[in-house]
Amino acid sequence: MAEPSARPDGGRAEGRLAVVAGPDQHGLGEKLAALGVEVRRIEGLVTAPKLEDAGVADAAYFVLTDVEEATGIPVAKELNPEVRVVTYASRSLPEFVATVADLAVDPDLLDAATVAEELLSDDGEP
Repeated sequence: MAEPSARPDGGRAEGRLAVVAGPDQHGLGEKLAALGVEVRRIEGLVTAPKLEDAGVADAAYFVLTDVEEATGIPVAKELNPEVRVVTYASRSLPEFVATVADLAVDPDLLDAATVAEELLSDDGEP
């Protein structure tokens, strides 16, 4: 049985889009949304069909909070070479994807609000 689409609008994102995969217990997705970023979530395994359904091809950010799903990083980059991959997790990324991610942040070092603000400021946006 097919899973429900992560794209309830069925269309392209207006403005900046972040695809967030993982439990996001520190609330980075909520902080991005509060700053005007459209957030679409992936629950469970990060697969190409789920990334496609969530709109990663149009996303500015792919945020991964579960390094166990790190195999989704090269898939996201294949679907959208311009997507900025951010991991927000206490554990280090596996070596095979560490060089593919654009930014790796430990939640114990920077809070979610600061990370969200910095991501947007790096894009030249307020």
